[in-house]
Amino acid sequence: MKNKRAVLNQRAGLLLMVTCCLTVCQAGLQAADWPTYRADAQRSGFTTDGLAEELALQWRLRNTHAIQSAWPRSTRLTYDRVNHCVIANDRVFSGDSVTGKIQAVDLQTGKPVWEYFTEGPVRFAPTVWQDQQLVTSDDGFLYALSVDDGSLLWKHRGGPRAEMVVGNERVISKWPARGAAVIVDDTVYYAAGIWPSDGIFLHALNAKTGKPVWSNTDSGQIYMPQPHGGADANSGISAQGYLAVAGDHLLVPAGRAVPASMNRLTGQFEYFHLQKNRAQGGGDTIVSGDLFLNSGVVFQAADGEAIAKSAPGPTVATPDGLVQASRGSISRYQWADTESRDRKGKLVQGKSLKQLWTVKQTHPSAALIIAGDKIVSGAPNLVETIDLETGKSLWSTPVEGTAFGLAASNARLLVSTDRGTLYAFGDKTAVRASDNDAQVKKSPYPADSAASRAAAEIVERTGIEKGYCFDVGCGDGALAYELATRTQLRIIAIEADPELVAQARQKLTAAGVYGSRVSVLQRSLDQTNTPNKVANLVVSGRSLTEDPAALPQQELKRLQRPYGGVICLGKPGELKIEKRGAIAGAGEWTHQYADAANTLCSNDKLINGQLSMLWYRDFDFVIPSRHGRGPAPLYSKGRLFHEGNNGLLAVDAYNGHELWRFKIEGVLAAYDGDELMGASGTGSNYCLGGDSVFIRHEERCFQLDAATGELLHTFDVPPSEDSTAEKTKQPWGYIAWHDGMLIGTAADPNHVVAYRYHATTGDMTKQLTESTRLFAFDTKTRKLKWQYEPEDSIRHNAIAIANERLYLIDRPLADFDRTKETRSKPIPKTAKHATGQLLCLSIHDGYVLWKNKEDIYGTMIAVSAENDALLMSYQPTSFRLSSEKGGRLSVFNSTTGEKTWEAKANYSSRPLINGNTVYAHGGAWNLKSGKPQPFNFKRSYGCGILASCENMMFFRSATLGYFDFNKNDSIENYGGVRPGCWINAIPAGGLVLVPDASAACSCSYLNKSWFALETQTVK
Repeated sequence: MKNKRAVLNQRAGLLLMVTCCLTVCQAGLQAADWPTYRADAQRSGFTTDGLAEELALQWRLRNTHAIQSAWPRSTRLTYDRVNHCVIANDRVFSGDSVTGKIQAVDLQTGKPVWEYFTEGPVRFAPTVWQDQQLVTSDDGFLYALSVDDGSLLWKHRGGPRAEMVVGNERVISKWPARGAAVIVDDTVYYAAGIWPSDGIFLHALNAKTGKPVWSNTDSGQIYMPQPHGGADANSGISAQGYLAVAGDHLLVPAGRAVPASMNRLTGQFEYFHLQKNRAQGGGDTIVSGDLFLNSGVVFQAADGEAIAKSAPGPTVATPDGLVQASRGSISRYQWADTESRDRKGKLVQGKSLKQLWTVKQTHPSAALIIAGDKIVSGAPNLVETIDLETGKSLWSTPVEGTAFGLAASNARLLVSTDRGTLYAFGDKTAVRASDNDAQVKKSPYPADSAASRAAAEIVERTGIEKGYCFDVGCGDGALAYELATRTQLRIIAIEADPELVAQARQKLTAAGVYGSRVSVLQRSLDQTNTPNKVANLVVSGRSLTEDPAALPQQELKRLQRPYGGVICLGKPGELKIEKRGAIAGAGEWTHQYADAANTLCSNDKLINGQLSMLWYRDFDFVIPSRHGRGPAPLYSKGRLFHEGNNGLLAVDAYNGHELWRFKIEGVLAAYDGDELMGASGTGSNYCLGGDSVFIRHEERCFQLDAATGELLHTFDVPPSEDSTAEKTKQPWGYIAWHDGMLIGTAADPNHVVAYRYHATTGDMTKQLTESTRLFAFDTKTRKLKWQYEPEDSIRHNAIAIANERLYLIDRPLADFDRTKETRSKPIPKTAKHATGQLLCLSIHDGYVLWKNKEDIYGTMIAVSAENDALLMSYQPTSFRLSSEKGGRLSVFNSTTGEKTWEAKANYSSRPLINGNTVYAHGGAWNLKSGKPQPFNFKRSYGCGILASCENMMFFRSATLGYFDFNKNDSIENYGGVRPGCWINAIPAGGLVLVPDASAACSCSYLNKSWFALETQTVK
């Protein structure tokens, strides 16, 4: 710590020794205004404008829809839990995260004055400056609107192009403007983009004209330390939250991480201490003089260094101190002059924070502001005022929902709740105005219209009622409305005519479906800039009255989702339907290691080159700890599957919408800990085959319909055919599907390997790695076909299937794997793992086709059917079993069992087979000859293994990393997010699919999300 600062963190209060005067600069704040989020550019939450001793409700404005936060489960990304408002010129201004509109209402009455529609969710409060307000939208623009009438004065696109993605379940800009605007010295600052590798764009503009002052376009692409120790990546800042100003430092909220800083005058990057603050970040940034507070830490604005801990809760910076609420108490601190001597004995003048009072709260604060001599606290279902001098509660009233949003001006208190309601409170002697709850018309469109009949026929003939629908040439929105009333579709209506766009928005808003079900974009129909292949259904309102052939057919086809996406055009009774099939070259990932052959390589040929975002979102779906190494996600025929603690989730791989869930209570509970075994030893507990999903749990395997999640059949572990064997039930172990056959094993409950990292909440007795019996069911007849009992044991990793043949290693157990090896207690050198035999069985009858007993040392096998080659190796990864020695590779002829070659090899990952090459972290070898191949692969820290397709390889290298085999050069990163600790990113369907697998990770990666990447194309 620097010698001119001393830190004392005691129960009585926080003491900070600093060398400068700490005051709150509230530039541009007028006495009766609250013109920006938390009152000023420092986000202090303080105004001198006071409130009456007793308040009463003056008016209420209730939306027809609930708040739709971008990240509803996040405790760090909380900026849009409510529609925050600002107050200026006797009006209240706010945005709407559902409808994407900005509205002005009268401060005295709550009556609407004007509204303006953007083309994306508005997640941040506007900033009012002079005669205009400035507000950002997920459509990627910063808007400058007239305060008087809401007319557009100018707008500025934050990103480089008009491309769109499916982001947080909305079709929005690839670069949403989520760095909310702040104004200082007639300059407005804002940022666009949340994914560093797609670009982060910070802008300073003349607030009057919108003309650029400077732009920073490269701070997303910084090679820098990431939150995990020893992890570096080409992944810089993000921009999600309210920008704040500390002198000449522009503080940029970096999503889940601590803020970064730019020079406010030049735009030059100053600092971003991501790894130093690996577990901090998110939430509000509050400036107090030359310090700022974020996530319970106090930082120096000059260099971003953390100098002290603070209370982790709502905070207000006053001119003479701080008020903070934390852990059920609220406290006031005051700055005081101090003197101390540095290490050289020099007298140093500074300031300290002295606690004046602390009071226990009956309703802990979710938000705080100060208005004059009163603290205002927002809490669940309550808002109250507290005396600033004493901490005594003065007044309170119930509200609907949690009062996360507070603003005060002109003796009015505005309260926004997460139920979508805005309350205005004033002096109880004032006359109460009427409520202004939004009204929904029964239908703004005529009954029994062509649109109504067409919608009914479209639903009946296509059967599509969920997902994303694009209405290209929507007219006044009639067809979109009728489809919304009949389905669960999220509809994106597109129209070129601005008058029709305005009509559609007004009618759909009146009907109560705008934003929540239907959004309208003004676009040229032949170049909509909407994302590729995301539409489950494409229709056109225009085609009800015009020739469908006049529509831009190529654009409609570009939107169409593979594997069943439908274009449906024409008049009622004359509909023409075109369904899209599979994409040529799109691969699948049906088993833990891509296929039953364990190649770790999908057959996907489409993923090739730089990657870019297609969709991202969060799911309310509990997954096991990343240290539990849960099973890999799987993909087939346009569907992505991912397993959680209590069941299976199926998702549309091309747009992220949920297809179905199948509940199995506790199916992965045993993996939910820090043992670092999981699927790395047990193998997966589910696979795909035909049109089914097979998932084993305890002694059973459930067969589900892949399209619907319906339970089709339940298979039980068969009893042993050995009459002398013990008749106790054994859990199902290995699982695979091949050529109509379901392959399983009876796991050995007596061989329980030791945990690899920490013994916490996982259950190693249910993470079984070896089996005593192999069996096969015919999934058509559902009859048991055959069983095989080994001489010794079958390790799950040492089973592979290809070309109607099953390969396995029958080998004695490595008993020493049951003991946790440590540096102080190593496995004795005398402990040996005996060799075994390599066998090949017919998949249909279990007949042994050949055996090889010559030095069968391996712990895993994989097969290349096209090359007639079987690879035997170890799995010498981080946190390996003691038996995973590594150092050798062997290849056998898979038809005869004869060894082709063997090599000493220093590798540290599970090897994969891609075409004619074996790849691993540490080298590459020709599959046929064993000759080493050029492989320029080096990565930063990464706890998982490698996964590949024909042209690319995917892994963790601090963030998500990828490697182009054709270039054979350096790795690239898709930054801002981390994969899991085994296999989490799979290349399939022409996409890279990455469900979230970071559960229980405290590292401050900028985003925590499910997402899909596609090969970058510039539209």
